[in-house]
This record gives sequence, structure tokens and C-alpha cells, in this order.
Amino acid sequence: MSYARPPGLPLVDAMTPAVLVLAGPVTRDEVAGLCDDVRALLEATGTQVVVCDVGGLGPPGLGTVDLLARLELAARRAGGRIRLRDPDPALHALLDLVGLRFEMEGQPEQREPAFGVQEAVEPGDPAV
Repeated sequence: MSYARPPGLPLVDAMTPAVLVLAGPVTRDEVAGLCDDVRALLEATGTQVVVCDVGGLGPPGLGTVDLLARLELAARRAGGRIRLRDPDPALHALLDLVGLRFEMEGQPEQREPAFGVQEAVEPGDPAV
């Protein structure tokens, strides 16, 4: 069975993730409300990612790590995840230190080098 192709460009459903801006130091009382906001954004937009703009959080600490872990947990329970936008390098280092991995916006994906590609060797380096 065949059919005629419709004229014009094909329709593309461009799903863009919702953005949650986290500004200023977040108190412990505000965390539950932000978790509710993440769940609501996931349900309202139908996407599986909420971008959390963390550029305005200030200096990172364990309170920030706790907030991000709870937001990720809320997103996972709702069937999605969070992605961090504009993280401070110190926040990135602190998250690595505590063993939490988050997808960062604009960060290239880390991969193994292609098979058969060798790194440059300096003359005089010992053979491996």
C-alpha cells in the first residue's frame, strides 16, 4: 500500500524543555515548593527534562547539593530528569566530590577515542 506524500515540509514537533530559574540562597522551607514546581513543569510541558538555571544560586555548598539532589529525585519520580544551566565551576567540582552526576547544558558528551586512533608520542618516551 502506498500513499502520496503531502506537499510542503513535514511537521516537526519541537519540544523544548522548561526552565526553572533558581535565584539566591534557597532556604530549607523552599525546597518542597521547588520540587513541586519541577513535577508541575514536567507534567505541563510533556517533556522529560527541566533545565535548572543555577547561575544565580551564589557560592555552592552542601545546601545547594541537597537541593539539586532533591530536585533530581522529584524529577525522576515524575518520569523525567533535570539538566543544569550555567553551573559555577566550584559547584561542578563539589558535585563530583560527593558523587552526584548531572547533565550540564552546553557540555560536550565525553566519549572514548575512536578505535585505532593513537595519541601523539613525544620522541624519547618509553614504549608502553
